Amino acid sequence: MVDSTSGKSPAGPTPTKADRFSFGLWTIGWTARDPFGDPTRAPLDPVEAVHKLNDLGAYGITFHDDDLVPFGSSVSERDKVIERFKTALDETGIVVPMVTTNLFTHPVFKDGGFTSNNRDVRRYALRKVIRNIELAADLGAKTFVLWGGREGSEYDSAKDVQAALERYREGMNLLTTFVTERGYDLRFAIEPKPNEPRGDILLPTLGHAIAFTNSLDRPDLVGVNPEVGHEQMAGLNFASGIAQAIWHGKLFHIDLNGQRGIKFDQDLIFGHGDLMNAFSLVDLLENGGPNGGPSYTGPRHFDYKPSRTEDYEGVWHSASANMRMYLILKERAAAFRADPEVQEALAYARVPELSEPTLNPGETYADLLKDTTAFEDFDPDAVGEPGYGFVRLNQLAIEHLTGTR
Repeated sequence: MVDSTSGKSPAGPTPTKADRFSFGLWTIGWTARDPFGDPTRAPLDPVEAVHKLNDLGAYGITFHDDDLVPFGSSVSERDKVIERFKTALDETGIVVPMVTTNLFTHPVFKDGGFTSNNRDVRRYALRKVIRNIELAADLGAKTFVLWGGREGSEYDSAKDVQAALERYREGMNLLTTFVTERGYDLRFAIEPKPNEPRGDILLPTLGHAIAFTNSLDRPDLVGVNPEVGHEQMAGLNFASGIAQAIWHGKLFHIDLNGQRGIKFDQDLIFGHGDLMNAFSLVDLLENGGPNGGPSYTGPRHFDYKPSRTEDYEGVWHSASANMRMYLILKERAAAFRADPEVQEALAYARVPELSEPTLNPGETYADLLKDTTAFEDFDPDAVGEPGYGFVRLNQLAIEHLTGTR
């Protein structure tokens, strides 16, 4: 791969399709309009996007329905756009691992799609999603993401939250029935976000979304699509949240980007925000817990916004930067795990011991009550005196992250 800004091949890891990196068409194709300024870039042809991503080493592209086919297009216009897009996919080998639907841009969705107070809007939203599910299945997508950016409110009295959640559940149950009866190999992933564009969005965090999925008729078909910035906007630890999503078996897809603290959704390049947490995240995704083994095998999907200051040369540089950042952190995480001093520090911190069951095989509470070593003969002062060495362990991680080890 050649850096278009210098004409030279960059040092370090080079992405390939085997890395399973994918990008949203709405990311590289963002024209950089924001609430305070007009676009700084012209619209991007989806066919050009496919070819450019292929040249950079990506394997996949994703889209909202309206990213690919302009809202309000006729059936014939829609068919022509999709046919051109399919041709580009065939020419490059780029795949579509995920598809989603825009239920937030048009004014009709100003009070939400699935949870609008207006019943007619809710019915229209379901039809719009079903239409795009059929396209997703036709393109071979395995995941259908649902971001409820307008599913919420600014005023407590304006939204019956319990009724809204019931309508949300009603809609999701309909969609899972649809894909099941049509025989589509497709799962749904809910994308949480605490706020923006609504003052308060329903299912604002991973925990809220996971709890909701378990209330559905087919919970096995509905998981989550967490985004770095969305969890960090709420002041939460993204790597920790991903670990819980994996523990629940609900990590169906992931959105990678960068965020600097509790503020608006920045959508920075992955690793250009909280770098230490990005390192921990890649370590988790690639190496699992202390016993090793990949914990996530799906696409590494980038949902970011190229800086408004960039032209399209800068856009493609930023797309490359996302993939290179992930691969750099993957290399650093592998070195961290292979370091004998790190393994010794993990053992000293008793991290592997947490995987040992607290109870013995077959032990009951009655057995525990009879065990005097657990309480009567236990010396809390002596056991509580030694430290765990967590600071040393974290310093080793930082030294590997910065390449000083």
